[in-house]
Amino acid sequence: MKKALLTITLLFVATLSLIAQNQFPSQIWHKGNIYGADGQTYSGLVKYDLENNLVQLQTERISTFTASNVTNFEIYDEIYGGMRRFYSLPYSLNGDYETPIFFEVLTEGNDIALLCREYVATDSRNMGAWGPMGMNPFWGPQTMTGYRLAFNYYFFKDNQIQKYSLKKKDLFNLLSGYEDEISLFMRKNRLEHDKRGDLLRITAYYNELNKN
Repeated sequence: MKKALLTITLLFVATLSLIAQNQFPSQIWHKGNIYGADGQTYSGLVKYDLENNLVQLQTERISTFTASNVTNFEIYDEIYGGMRRFYSLPYSLNGDYETPIFFEVLTEGNDIALLCREYVATDSRNMGAWGPMGMNPFWGPQTMTGYRLAFNYYFFKDNQIQKYSLKKKDLFNLLSGYEDEISLFMRKNRLEHDKRGDLLRITAYYNELNKN
């Protein structure tokens, strides 16, 4: 009887662990810091909501901040093991007028920065488990049952934020001046123009070229 109860308990714990793994990063509390527009730094557990441009802080209580009263925040994402940084920047999502919204900074240099905004998309084609490689920038987006993590990409250049169309010719227009070098770099490293990790490497390489 005791052995059976122990087995049931272990299965329950394993199930809870699996449920925790099958969550997207925005659904999980992360260790992090929030930097307020008032100059204050708030540390604790952080959860973000890019759809509504909110970030929450959990200490003794839960506090909610908007992109209007936060300059930036950072989290340590244990799903893929790394620091992630988000900045509040003015942008018009719907074409009306600019308001502060959160962008994740993937890589930045003196000339250009690669930004993104993640969202959860319905995906009935790929049925997989949300695993530790899902947010690693050198892997593509993983899937949960019926859902996947998707991204919109933006380039910050000449003090403007431009949404990337995911068209190769537009990428070369944005990374102008080194088309031959970037094309060779992509071929040698088998990089695609529309994948998170590949875009990160391409943009970082472009910024390195601009240093020389």
